[in-house]
Formats: sequence, C-alpha cells, structure tokens
Amino acid sequence: MADLEVDEVELDEFAIDPVEALRRTEAGEAKLVDVRTDHEWEAAHIPGAQHIELNDLVARADELGEGPVVFYCRGGRRSELAAAAFREAGRDAVRVDGGISAWHEEGLPLDPEDGYIAESGEAAALLEARRRSSQA
Repeated sequence: MADLEVDEVELDEFAIDPVEALRRTEAGEAKLVDVRTDHEWEAAHIPGAQHIELNDLVARADELGEGPVVFYCRGGRRSELAAAAFREAGRDAVRVDGGISAWHEEGLPLDPEDGYIAESGEAAALLEARRRSSQA
C-alpha cells in the first residue's frame, strides 16, 4: 500500500493544471499534444494542439522537436503514459491533470467551440460513426 502512495505522489509531480498548460503553451514555452484517438480529436480538441495518437507517438516523436511537451488525453491516463515515456527518453514532458475534461470544466476554449468531450475506445468510435452516418 505504501508503494501505491509513493507512485501517486510521483505522478502528480508531472501533472499541471489546465490553466498552467494554457499559460505555457500560449507563452511558447511548450508544445501541446493531444494523444487521443481520431474520433475524440474530431469531437473537440484544445486550440493549437498537435494531434498524435498515443499508439503513433514513438514513430512520430521527432515531429515534436526538442523542447518541452505538455500531453493531454480525455482524463489523464494516456497522457501520463506519453509523458512518462518522454521523460524516460530524457525529454521535458508533463501532462494536463484531468485531461481535456478538466480543461473544459475550467471553461477554457475548445475547437470547435461547440465541440464535446468524446468517450474513448473502439465502442465509442463505432457509435460516433453510426451517429454521423445517420445524419448524412
């Protein structure tokens, strides 16, 4: 049980709140990267973010250059994995605590403005594809 508490403390050290993420990216201090799936990105994303799905991150890491990176996902788990992998490779990387869900709860902007926070996972993607085809 003590190990679990230590791990939680270590993870929190590399999590920043949405307002700090906005400040860093607007100041040009870090790149903002969305590691969610395509359907999640299309539903809504943070303006100015670059989209690289978690599964593609290793192959596309060079696209991010050498500077600091702020990762986000829906709630924090996938971005936690991305940030940890980058730190292990010697990079400066953190994650948005609570992901785009926390960002949205703070009233920070989304693109599109009327976007929504999509569920993650294959089942959610299939449901979204069905919804879109029924609207066409």
